[in-house]
Amino acid sequence: MSTLAGSERLNIFALGKENIRILHYTWFAFFMTFVVWLGLGPMMPFIKEALSLSDQQAKVLLILNVAMTIPARIVVGMLVDKLGPKIMFSSILVLGGFISIAFAWAQSYEQLAILRFLSGFIGAGFVVGIRMIGEWFPARQTGIAQGIYGGWGNFGSAGAAMTLPFIAANYGGIDGWRYAITFASIAAIAYGIFYYFRVSNTPKGSTYFKPKKTGAMEVTSGFDLVLYMLMNIPLFLALAVLTWKLSPAKMGLIGETMTYLVYAVLAIVYALQVWKIWHVNSHILKQPVPAMQRYKFKQVAILDWAYLVTFGTELAVVSMLAMFYVEWFHLPKVTAALMAGIYPVINLFARPGGGWISDKIGRKLTLMIVFAGITASFLLLGFVNREWPIWVVVAMTIIGGIFSKAGSGAVYAMVPLIQRRMTGQIAGMAGAFGNVGAVIFLTVNSLVDYDQFFMFIGIISAFVFALIVFFLEEPKGQIAETLPDGTVQMIDVK
Repeated sequence: MSTLAGSERLNIFALGKENIRILHYTWFAFFMTFVVWLGLGPMMPFIKEALSLSDQQAKVLLILNVAMTIPARIVVGMLVDKLGPKIMFSSILVLGGFISIAFAWAQSYEQLAILRFLSGFIGAGFVVGIRMIGEWFPARQTGIAQGIYGGWGNFGSAGAAMTLPFIAANYGGIDGWRYAITFASIAAIAYGIFYYFRVSNTPKGSTYFKPKKTGAMEVTSGFDLVLYMLMNIPLFLALAVLTWKLSPAKMGLIGETMTYLVYAVLAIVYALQVWKIWHVNSHILKQPVPAMQRYKFKQVAILDWAYLVTFGTELAVVSMLAMFYVEWFHLPKVTAALMAGIYPVINLFARPGGGWISDKIGRKLTLMIVFAGITASFLLLGFVNREWPIWVVVAMTIIGGIFSKAGSGAVYAMVPLIQRRMTGQIAGMAGAFGNVGAVIFLTVNSLVDYDQFFMFIGIISAFVFALIVFFLEEPKGQIAETLPDGTVQMIDVK
């Protein structure tokens, strides 16, 4: 890691330091991607009314908005390792802004659907900043820095909810939603240009390590090769579930032929991905990787499952919490929305807190603590009934939210310490699993009662807690990275 401020206490207000400026520039870039990407939610009532959309048409747009994000985070992770975070974040903001403007002025539902599907890649911007922050902060500070980046950037969804409806309601009449989305998109484009000219990929004199091959993550043993192939399956299953939601079996918005065609395409793409993984890594079976350059892919796999729980829970719970309060406890809609609104605000301190604790007491121990909290909170909520005092239920959901968001911070406190040159790819895969978790949990929520939904989260969390306790290893010592001239440099991960 960078040696900047290696032994100093992190002062986020020390703007005279370049790494602190990079942190603030980058979390705000992430913030802007979430304003553009997740601004669809608070805009949907305006869009639905203005264009006379049916309930199902509105739901399809919301599904399409997240569908592309799963593969996009994988692809963007590869590209950021190859091209660098500076050009990638700027490109996502500028290109995403133009796609969002096109969506704002679409004239048919088909155009809205296609452009919203394409907009899903904006949600992959999160991955880019993980690599950028990892380059600029030493191992002993990367947890709190990544937590601030993730927690404050995630608040972009709340920023969109607090500003875009106001613009839509007060400017442009029936087309107010178009102006609101356009203004946000122009701001994203402008900031993308600003970001490009204000940041660099690494501190002066540091090397930006790149993967030796692209198209798939490099692994270092035969066991890891098989595990990597298996870990790609949930990503494609999540896309298959989204397809099923649109199929005649559920919403009926795509035909049976199209449904099976999508399933076939997903199977073919998975087969191609397995071939690419083999193509990139088959040489390790003939010529073993030197011991000093190896890493254990199980570390990546466990962090993937951990983020599936932490971020997947966050997205799922924030989506259903207001309805849960209304349907089970008969709270007024506005009150329920305000109560549910506490949940995303927790991100501002809980995610940085998880990263900060990781820096202080260790990555594995922090993950064990937060997963014990997630498991206990949601298993207890699994016994909730309509007779419980509402304040107890709200308190329990807040406690569960604190643990889950701190867990997201703890996951990404460890991601940059596994293999420097592949930080983007590792971050991308973990991020994609977070979206997979949201798909799984929201699907379960649509099939069972709320108490069973909470219980399901608690059971999955208990399973991941066991993986962490028995199989996750604390990053320690150094990792070896090969310089462009062939020499090897050791990087501290303590």
